Amino acid sequence: MSIPILSNRRRVLQLGAGVGAVALLAVLSSRTQPAAAGGSFKVSHTDAEWKTLLTPAQYSVLRRSGTERPYSSPLNDEHRKGTFACAGCQLPLFSSATKFDSGTGWPSFWAPLDKAVGTETDTTLFMQRVSVHCAQCGGHLGHVFDDGPKPTGLRYCMNGVAMVFAAASA
Repeated sequence: MSIPILSNRRRVLQLGAGVGAVALLAVLSSRTQPAAAGGSFKVSHTDAEWKTLLTPAQYSVLRRSGTERPYSSPLNDEHRKGTFACAGCQLPLFSSATKFDSGTGWPSFWAPLDKAVGTETDTTLFMQRVSVHCAQCGGHLGHVFDDGPKPTGLRYCMNGVAMVFAAASA
């Protein structure tokens, strides 16, 4: 008679541990961090000022290192000639000539414009990635990976909400 009770207790403990692990991962994945870029930048504002200058989605990504949902940005399907700039400070970041369809659901580029971005190691969510930020305001843009096309072999996977697009004049 004690064996079925022990078995039921074990199942309850296992279920509780599984639910706890899922809850912990959900909290960690939804947690937002201050912008990854440390140091001082040419463009800076107080946190309150950033909140008034940016939309809630832009603030979440640029200032708290959030991530937009894949395939949610119109910039993912932007194919005109032009320049992608930081939504926080308007610094030109990427030329449309370096944009490619990575199939990930985020705008992707194989190279930034000269001196437009900086990078830092990102160790959140129990993995190591390279975080990309705007060189002028420090806003979080996305991450860079080494699985991109030639000539660089890099994939700058950017949050579309962190950028604005300016079409080239005809």
